[in-house]
Amino acid sequence: MIPVLEIGGTHVTAALVDLPGRRVVHRTRSPLDPHGDAGDILGDVRRCAAGLPVPSGARWGVAVPGPFDYAKGVALFAGVGKFEALYGVDVRAALLGGLWQRPGDVVFLNDAHAFLAGEWYGGAVRGHRRAVGITLGTGVGSAFLADGLIREDGSGVPPGGRMDLTEVGGRPLEDTVSRRAILVRYGDPAADVRDIADRARAGEERARRVLADALTVLGAALGPRLAAFGATALVVGGSMARSWDLVSPALRGGLASGGWVPDDGGSADGVSDGGVSDDGESEGRVPCEGESGDRESGDREPGDDRRRTDAPRSPPATITGPPRTPAFTTRHTRAVKPAGSAEDAALIGAARAAATA
Repeated sequence: MIPVLEIGGTHVTAALVDLPGRRVVHRTRSPLDPHGDAGDILGDVRRCAAGLPVPSGARWGVAVPGPFDYAKGVALFAGVGKFEALYGVDVRAALLGGLWQRPGDVVFLNDAHAFLAGEWYGGAVRGHRRAVGITLGTGVGSAFLADGLIREDGSGVPPGGRMDLTEVGGRPLEDTVSRRAILVRYGDPAADVRDIADRARAGEERARRVLADALTVLGAALGPRLAAFGATALVVGGSMARSWDLVSPALRGGLASGGWVPDDGGSADGVSDGGVSDDGESEGRVPCEGESGDRESGDREPGDDRRRTDAPRSPPATITGPPRTPAFTTRHTRAVKPAGSAEDAALIGAARAAATA
C-alpha cells in the first residue's frame, strides 16, 4: 500500500492506495482552512495523515495545487486566494519531520496532473494515448497527457499546460469559468454553485443561462487546443462536474464550436467500450507499457516552452510501473466523460508518482 495526501482548496485527504488493484483502500478526509496561518494548515494536514497505518521509511505521494516548487517541496502560493501563509515554506521538510510515521521521502505533483494520471492509469481515459483532464471547482485545473507523460508544452498545450493562464476576449478564462465568476454573474450572495444548479434543474432560466454560458465559453476555449493536441478523450472532474447533466450539453456545444466535435454514439457520453475482437485485439488498440507507439510530429515547437508564471514546473508525471491490463479504444473516438471520482483519481495518480520516483 502506498500512502498519499491530496490537498485541495478546502480539504485534505490522506489515503492508502492499492496500486496494482487501482483502488483506494483507506481514506480520511478533513477540512482545511486555506486562509489559516502556516502552523494551522500544516497541523491539519499532519492530523489527517496520522490515521494512516504506514511503516516508517515509506515514500509518500502528495498532490497539491500550484503555484508550488514540486521538485523541492516548497510552497509558492501568492495572489491565488489560498494558502498564502505557506509562501516559501518547505512543506517537504515539514512532512518528513512532522509525520509520526517518519516517511523516507515525499514526492509532490500538481493536483490536476495527478487527477489525469490516475484517470489514465485506471479510470475514465484508460487506454487513450492522448487525453486532457479538466477540474472545475474554485478555478480551472488542467492537464494534457500523451503516451503516458504529462505535457507542459507542444501543439495545442497552453503555457505550462495551464488553461487558467489563457484568456478569452482579452480576459482571464477564470473571469468567466470559476466558482467566483459564476456567483458574481448570478448575483445572489446567498447562493452557491450547487444552489444555482438545483435552480437550473427546477427550470429557472437565469440559473440555466449563467451555467450554460460559462461552460460554453470553456468548451470553445478548449476545442481548438484539443484538436491541435490530437486528444481522443476529455475527462472532467471537480465539484462542478457533479452536475454533469447541466455541464455536459453546454460543454459539448462549446467544444464543437471550437473545432473538436465530441462523439454522439457509443456508451456513456460517447465513449466506446473498446471494439475488441474475439482474439483480444482491436484495430485501434493503444500501445501498452513497454510497447512502442508512433508519436505525432510537432509535439515540441520552438517557443512552446514559454511561461507566464515564475513557479517551477511540476516534473513530468511518467506513467510507468506495474504491468497493466491492455486497454482498447476505437480509432477515431472523441470522448467526453465525467470523472467517477476526481479525488480517487488524484490519489491514485499521487501513488503512481511515489511508486515511480
